Amino acid sequence: MPKSQVRKKKVYTPPTDVRPTSTAATRKPSPVWLPATAVALIVGGIGWLVVYYLSEQEYPVATWGYWNLAVGFGAMVASLILLSRWR
Repeated sequence: MPKSQVRKKKVYTPPTDVRPTSTAATRKPSPVWLPATAVALIVGGIGWLVVYYLSEQEYPVATWGYWNLAVGFGAMVASLILLSRWR
């Protein structure tokens, strides 16, 4: 039985006007403080919530009431925002 021929495709090259202007090599790495601050916010937020629940809503700030939850979760969300900018 005869062998079929293999089709040769041309290599795709994107048009020059569509190529990204900034490459990964030109972007600078993240500063050292960014991951350190993000980890500190995560640990601080979890610590805030643990203290709030274990103290039966008396600490860290008793007059804030349920806003203590917002502070703890807000710190963790802020750390996620910082980590999204990490390169």
